[in-house]
Amino acid sequence: MTRLVPLISSFCGFFQKRNQKTHYNLSLFLLIFSLLNVGFIHAQSGTTGQISGTVITNDGNAGQGVVVKLIEINKSAVTNASGNYEFKKVPFGKYTLEVTMTGYASSTETAEISEQAPSVIVDVQVNSSVENLEDVVIRTGGNRFAKKESFDVAKMPLKNIENSQVYIVVSKELMKEQVITDYNSAFKNVPGAGIAEVRNQGRTTSISRGFPTPQVVRNGVGSFTYTTIDPSNLERIEVIKGPSATLFGSTLSSFGGLFNRVTKKPFDSFKGEISYSAASWDLNRFTADINTPLNADKTALLRVNTAFHSERSFQDAGFNKNFSIAPSFSYEINDRLTLLIDAEFSLYKATSPTRLAPFAVKGTESGIEQLDIPYKLSFANNTINYTSQQYNVFAQLKYKMSDEWTSQTILSRTRSSSDGYTVALQMMSPTTLRQQVTYQESPFYGTDIQQNFIGVFKIGKLKNRVVAGLDYYSLRATRNDATVNMPAMDYKKPGDAYNNFNVDKVAPMFATAKFTNYVSNDEVTYSAYVSDVLNVTDRLLAMGGIRVDKYENKGVYYPSKDSIVGNYNQTAFSPKFGLVYQIMKEKIAVFGNYMNGFSNVSGSDFDGNTFKPNQANQWEGGFKFDLNKISATLSYYDIQVTNITRDDPDHANFSIQDGTQVSKGFEAELIANPISGLNIVAGYTYNDSKYEKSNASVQGLRPTTAGSPRTANLWASYRVTTGQAQGLGIGFGGIYGSEYYQTNTTAFKFSIPSYTVLDASLFYDQPKYRLGLKVDNITNEKYWSYRLAAQNPTRITANVTFKF
Repeated sequence: MTRLVPLISSFCGFFQKRNQKTHYNLSLFLLIFSLLNVGFIHAQSGTTGQISGTVITNDGNAGQGVVVKLIEINKSAVTNASGNYEFKKVPFGKYTLEVTMTGYASSTETAEISEQAPSVIVDVQVNSSVENLEDVVIRTGGNRFAKKESFDVAKMPLKNIENSQVYIVVSKELMKEQVITDYNSAFKNVPGAGIAEVRNQGRTTSISRGFPTPQVVRNGVGSFTYTTIDPSNLERIEVIKGPSATLFGSTLSSFGGLFNRVTKKPFDSFKGEISYSAASWDLNRFTADINTPLNADKTALLRVNTAFHSERSFQDAGFNKNFSIAPSFSYEINDRLTLLIDAEFSLYKATSPTRLAPFAVKGTESGIEQLDIPYKLSFANNTINYTSQQYNVFAQLKYKMSDEWTSQTILSRTRSSSDGYTVALQMMSPTTLRQQVTYQESPFYGTDIQQNFIGVFKIGKLKNRVVAGLDYYSLRATRNDATVNMPAMDYKKPGDAYNNFNVDKVAPMFATAKFTNYVSNDEVTYSAYVSDVLNVTDRLLAMGGIRVDKYENKGVYYPSKDSIVGNYNQTAFSPKFGLVYQIMKEKIAVFGNYMNGFSNVSGSDFDGNTFKPNQANQWEGGFKFDLNKISATLSYYDIQVTNITRDDPDHANFSIQDGTQVSKGFEAELIANPISGLNIVAGYTYNDSKYEKSNASVQGLRPTTAGSPRTANLWASYRVTTGQAQGLGIGFGGIYGSEYYQTNTTAFKFSIPSYTVLDASLFYDQPKYRLGLKVDNITNEKYWSYRLAAQNPTRITANVTFKF
């Protein structure tokens, strides 16, 4: 209304010269109008307030997509990814809030705002689970992929907007929409992860902030998995950025961060789905996810996920077959004590992934494209394969000691083994290569026992949220293996030599091969840590924590000689600090952090000085946005690594520990819902990594394990949310990575070209079924991993899912 005042003034001025009387009357009218307008605004601002709050489920998670309605004024709001809702400029008075979820009975709460209490917070608990809320969000729209609330990241309940650390979440909803059939494809949604490096037994390493990062964390604790991971039991993947030793230790995280696999847990209603996928290269995949209460009062719950998977390579040879089953059981012993037992078992048979070592010609630069290796030749044979087994057992006992304090006891046990043949390709000249075959038996055994106390307390008016814990982690592995070499062949025209590579030809060679039997890993870590989040004000939060690790490495044991090599002990401290200031409460925050990581190092220098652990120190700052339509994180980081060993220039065969490395860069993540039904996930990273002080051969150069300096990812999907076509949707996206090096020294460089891979999907999602069609690599881009494995060309996958 106030905007009308200058317009009326201009109107009066126009007539001033023509009619003074009219001007007088209009001026008088203007004066009266303005006084009434100011009074109205004053009265309006003095008689309105706001009602806000958070909707949570009965299992303690954020209730996204829930409709909250003020009955008296017929005004509605939909909760965001954090479960928050807000009504502004509500006239003073008493109100009834109706909380509604599709398919569930509504509940009501009351609120009253007045001059004495113009701002009221009403938190609501709904009797549902995250699983039920997913259907609500799918049907009503909303920022479906913005669910970032996590217990594992900070080992305490802490919202993303309150956390000074950066992390990414890839939800199972996003993986379903993209018709993900293998674990590595999910990392297309992780900024900076790059193309997965798949090692001999199918285990995966990805990039985080310029550092190779293995997949060894499950449900927030150690779970050393030496074989492939099936995505059927994934609730989400949490990518925690930066050195994270304070809460997770050095054996589970790299200097770039860690990847945490969060598994599906049971909930208190009967629900399930059965799914079948078929794709190019004879992919057949069957999965089932069934959840049910086991008793009438729903204190005992069971959920079972299972998968059968089989496919062949797009190349002339290569295959993988997998069976996995993952039961999860929870039991509410009483209103304070809850037991959760979660397990995964799998059997896997496959040919080993491609691994190629290029031929180095001193003083030259080359690349995988220049070799012109036939893209569809594997130089493998299906009879030369391996089998693997794994189990992961996770048991958690939660005891509510009081309203403020909870005890969490966790036991994680893992075993993964690989038996059979693995193959590596080695170039012998610019035009020839040979197959190198290893026969091995290699079981790994891991145990992680963790005790946490999570609580809330106040010092004066200052709120503290704290976790204090003790951790025991052990890893033991044995190996019994031998390696044989096949004759070199012309890789462009291999001829009959290509046919001589099969198990009948290779197996007799191991009769005279030298086998080595030894204990390759035997290590134990004892840790204690504490982390505190302090609310200095309702907008300013400070985080601080420290960890102490006592690491015992019992060395490599050779039974034939009854000798141990490389045993040592080390103790390390890892602190962290962080600040968050919410510019707009619970919506926009600026943050900064200092984080530390370390890596144990064996050996000593020429003078007998025992080496210290490598140390990584990160300084980071940025912004976080958690708005209804947009969730975003922008950050700049600088990681300095010290205590790196390098060749001693004065003493041959010895090392000194004064090397340094820097990894710094910018990261951006965006999760948006600009209009109803349209959802966007996007990311961009720039990483500048180099050895600042090192051996002369790599001094000042980028580490080959740092991946692409620039990466980008995008997924945009539109889903019809109303009308007869409700549930019909399309998706489009892709990944980009700039050129990087497989070998990068002053003497020889070998490059991997940049890549842009585009994907698209079409889907129809209904309460009782889902149909999906996905095309990966639409443009048939040729691209390679760090190990120079050729990646899949254009692939079509169809999926049908029945829900009940």
